Amino acid sequence: MTPIVPLGGYAGWRFLSASLDAQVARFADSPVQARDRAYFRETIGSITSAADLVADYRLRRVALSAFGLQDDMANRAFIERVLADGVVEDDALANKLADTRYREFAEAFGFGSPLPPRTQMPGFADKILAKFDRQAFEVAVGEQDDDMRLALNAARALPELAESGVSDTTAWLTILGTTPLRSVFETALGLPSGIATLDLDRQVEDFRDAASRVLGSAEIAQFSDPARVEDLMRNFTLRAQLSNGPSMTTPGYAAMTLLASLV
Repeated sequence: MTPIVPLGGYAGWRFLSASLDAQVARFADSPVQARDRAYFRETIGSITSAADLVADYRLRRVALSAFGLQDDMANRAFIERVLADGVVEDDALANKLADTRYREFAEAFGFGSPLPPRTQMPGFADKILAKFDRQAFEVAVGEQDDDMRLALNAARALPELAESGVSDTTAWLTILGTTPLRSVFETALGLPSGIATLDLDRQVEDFRDAASRVLGSAEIAQFSDPARVEDLMRNFTLRAQLSNGPSMTTPGYAAMTLLASLV
């Protein structure tokens, strides 16, 4: 089932966010998605090692997709190492990677620990599949409008980060190290992509200064408030639409197109 994204910009975001729960539920019931969910639910309880998970193509695809890591499907050795190392030891691979999605992924499955893996815990499949449904929906939205995909990702991830208990500096470093979140903040705050060439401490300082100027606060904890998340989404979608130029939903689009053709 194809997500309904009738508009771009902030109007499109308002429609998508208002219809999100119903659309995700319908998407999860689509035949392909439903088959993947059923297979994962029936099989994951038998998985006791990272090697077993990675060896099963369908399980690996669902597991990676649930954390937005589907582009790593072919990197089997890398993913097995991330999972097998776990997160308990400081030198575990997931703890060394700038992209914190790998740590979340490894921690969720619980391999590399003296305790049994979390695949054996009641309710584990439901938790992963909820992430899988949402992530798969976001990917499908991105096939129509990538800005809407970025907005959905940020609206989901930022409250979790705001309530994670990490320091504000760590939260900003997480944002800068997570490409989709970084893209949303760069656009929403009007920062140039070239800022990535600066020293990391300087980048954090510049992002904080811009957030204070545009949003009124540089504290990531503010995004535990849905209204603050909405402020960021409004800035992002409006600026993204502006940078992309007029679309068919822009007032006066037909007239502008006609004038451009005459010129």
